[in-house]
Order: sequence, then structure tokens, then C-alpha cells
Amino acid sequence: MNIFVFDIETVPDVASGRRLYGLDELDDKNVARVMFHKRAAESGGSEFLRHHLHRIVAISVVLRTPDKFKVWTLGDSDSPESELLQRFFDGIDRFTPTLVSWNGSGFDLPVIHYRSLLHGISAPRYWDTGNDNRDFKWNNYMSRFHERHTDVMDVLAGYQPRAVARLDDISTMLGFPGKMGMDGSKVWDSFQDGNIEGIRNYCESDVLNTYLVYQRFELIRGRINADEYRRVCEQVRTVLAQEDKPHLTEFLDNWQAT
Repeated sequence: MNIFVFDIETVPDVASGRRLYGLDELDDKNVARVMFHKRAAESGGSEFLRHHLHRIVAISVVLRTPDKFKVWTLGDSDSPESELLQRFFDGIDRFTPTLVSWNGSGFDLPVIHYRSLLHGISAPRYWDTGNDNRDFKWNNYMSRFHERHTDVMDVLAGYQPRAVARLDDISTMLGFPGKMGMDGSKVWDSFQDGNIEGIRNYCESDVLNTYLVYQRFELIRGRINADEYRRVCEQVRTVLAQEDKPHLTEFLDNWQAT
């Protein structure tokens, strides 16, 4: 089975904000301020923007096939959003994987949908619900209750919104590194400072945490046994050590689980 774990990082879509609110005279920073202010007034305090007003600046993935494990961030630091989306769907077309996420149903995938709509990205395999492949009628990427996309947060919460937990909390609880110096609330500031590599590295740490939590989930539901789980963890440790990148070394240094 091919496993494709993914995570996105986003910033305000100031271009759309400028069009929607008639803010042609403002720079990006001030357009974002207006967007946050309008959202807070609308929501009763939260500045977290609606899904269609997020722009994707990083998509990190873990790909595990029967013969390899790899973690990376799609495209380059200056790749346009459309390229990141196309590469994401190209991976689905190539591997027909099980997609794995943490809150992917609630955030990442809806954002990906809206951004694909904006850029006109074609992804027939992803959107198939049985018209092209009859197997997809009973197990597709669209259904909340199908495993072709497994939102680990959603499943562990029993599909109950009041029972959801943060990835950082669950990762740390299990001895995985969790957040390491950055979180989603800091991405916009980092982006304005030009620290796109820091954002990409942070996204990779999130996708690694998600992969490891997913493997623990595979253990408790009997898909793998304790020995297999240990081998999975050892494979990750070995690959990250071979990569010899500072943020991956830091991940290893903060990993306490066995």
C-alpha cells in the first residue's frame, strides 16, 4: 500500500482580499489586516480566515511505498501555488495512495479545493467517486468515512467535533517532537520576513508527526504489530539521519518515543 501523508501551510490570499473588499490602494500587509479585522467582526473574535481566503505557500508530504520512505516539500521556495497543487495531484495520479492527514477534511483539503478552483487544476483521479473506476464508488477521496483519505484527527475523535485534539498535543503525548519553535500563527509573519524555508521546514515536521501518529493508529487497530511498528519508527530515524538537515536532526533530537 502506498501512503501519502500531507500538510499545508497558508497565508492570507491578499489578492482576493483586495478584489473582494476594494482595497486597491493598500499594500499586502494592510490588506491582510483588513481581512483579519473583518473576519474577527464576523466570527465574534477569531481572525482565522475562511478557507477560500487562504493561499498555500507550502505542501509537505511523506511518501511511503513498499520499498521506500521519503519526506520532502513540493516544488521550490519560489514555486507558484499552482505548481504546488499540480505536483500534489500528480502524486495522487501516479501512486493512487491512501491520503493521510491531521484535520485534512476540516482544513487542508477544502483549501486545496478552492485553490484548485482558482487556478483551474485538473485532478480527475482525486475527484473520482466511481464514474471512471468502479472501485472508487466504495472507497474514494471525497467521503469522510472512506479510508482512501484518512483524517487521523477526525477518526480518533469518533467524528465528534467536541472530541478533537491538536496534533502538537497528541504528538507530544506520544513522545514525538510536536511543534519545534513555530506554529501556524507565526507563518504569516515568517512569510513577510521572507523566511519561506523556515515555513517549509516547519511543514515537514508537522507531516512527520502526522505520519508517526498514523502508524501508532495502525498499531492500535491491528493493521501492524508491535515489531512492525518499531521497524517503521526505525526506518524514519534512519532516513532522517541520512538526510543530515538541521531541522530533521532537531526532529530526531526531540523524539523521545521508542
